[in-house]
Amino acid sequence: MSDTELVLFLLPSILSLLLIFILFQRKHARFNLPPGNMGWPFIGETFAYLKPYSATSIGDFMEKHILRYGKIYKSYLFGEPTVVSADAGLNRFILQNEGRLFECSYPRSIGGILGKWSMLVLVGDLHKDMRTISLNFLSHARLRTQLLREMERHTLLVLNSWRENSIFSAQDEAKKFTFNLMAKHIMSMDPGKPETEQLKKEYVTFMKGVVSAPLNLPGTAYRKALQSRSIILNFIQQKMEERIGKMKEGEENLEGDDLLGWVLKHSNLYGEQILDLILSLLFAGHETSSVAIALAIYFLEACPSAIQQLREEHLEIARAKKQSGEKELNWEDYKKMEFTQCVINQAFFFSCYAKKHSNRNNKRVFLYVKVISETLRLGNVVRFLHRKALKDVHYEGYDIPRGWKVLPVIAAVHLDSSLFDHPQHFNPWRWLQTQSSHCFMPFGGGPRICAGSELAKLEMAVFIHHLVLNYQWELADHDEAFAFPFVDFPKGLPIRVVKLHNFI
Repeated sequence: MSDTELVLFLLPSILSLLLIFILFQRKHARFNLPPGNMGWPFIGETFAYLKPYSATSIGDFMEKHILRYGKIYKSYLFGEPTVVSADAGLNRFILQNEGRLFECSYPRSIGGILGKWSMLVLVGDLHKDMRTISLNFLSHARLRTQLLREMERHTLLVLNSWRENSIFSAQDEAKKFTFNLMAKHIMSMDPGKPETEQLKKEYVTFMKGVVSAPLNLPGTAYRKALQSRSIILNFIQQKMEERIGKMKEGEENLEGDDLLGWVLKHSNLYGEQILDLILSLLFAGHETSSVAIALAIYFLEACPSAIQQLREEHLEIARAKKQSGEKELNWEDYKKMEFTQCVINQAFFFSCYAKKHSNRNNKRVFLYVKVISETLRLGNVVRFLHRKALKDVHYEGYDIPRGWKVLPVIAAVHLDSSLFDHPQHFNPWRWLQTQSSHCFMPFGGGPRICAGSELAKLEMAVFIHHLVLNYQWELADHDEAFAFPFVDFPKGLPIRVVKLHNFI
């Protein structure tokens, strides 16, 4: 077929698509839409939006669009007309009105790989049921006892395997820790066992597909991920059938305390729902926590003053435990990790080496919300969320038509210089001051706020506790976190460690 014949053959289809696009534009002419650029027909601006960029920034695409159109603008992303929000007020409004004005609406490719019963994609009563199961299992009592003890054990398994002066991937080590913990927590699988290592191998392939382009073609990462998903689900199915068989025989095995056993005993979910729930919680509990731990290692390495204050805090805890004769961390120890929480959770005010405030009372009150917070604020493990308007919505002079996608971009708010001074600086001490805490949403907000937020913060705190007490570290090669859009270190964050001795 010649080029001319090909053009003539495709011309009717092209004209039909253009006509649909024009009718779509006219249909929404009555709305006062935010300014913006819809990009190419049907393709829109998706590829430019997802172009990798530094995780401690919002990327060129967002910067240019905000500069040109403002913090609320329209675009065409993921195959749908979309309102993008870098506005703290609109983001809060969207998340607080979940189920009334907006609902969760992830691209079909995400549901295809995580499963139609995944908590990430479910809406309405089914999501509430799944969330209730997760919250009941991750109860405060369980965090205080079983999970805290397991976290410490798995942390020490990883850290004790580190050889001094060797170079290794901090990101891989963080993933090893969180995967082993979740495998034990979900299905009572022990680290290092052949079945655990095989599951981990399939999970790595699965995750590469989750963050890749959704092209279901031979040889693509997405196709390989779908194959690994099938293998993982078959594995979970086998475990589930073994448990059901034991329950029918009246065996009260010790494994009934894990998530799989708990769901089988205390829920009305059926096979496929249980499989997708287990897979989605393995994904959520492993991936985000491991990235956050790697980010903390990365940010802290460049901020010696923060490491020093962390070490002082954790030495105080360790010495008190030694005097009392206790060995394992308990909940009261965790509550004493004030500066640690600041590093993990928030931070936005001065540079890393800013002078600390002298008011010790205020410091004791606010340091608890620091190192963990700052890591999540600056690194933005979850950068944006997918929502859809359930009805025509009017906000601050703009209209959001029913059926349009809405993307609340959390990272854009966390890195907004009008809300936080020097937002690109890692500064755990910024939370000694009263901050715009209502703008800080690392775990989302509203009815769909992350069910595992306390689990994630506890994981990070326990890991950091033993890390700063036992090691000094430095980057062995230049690396930085990039958004793909999931946050990842291209080189795996290579570090070199030195063992600390006789510190307590």
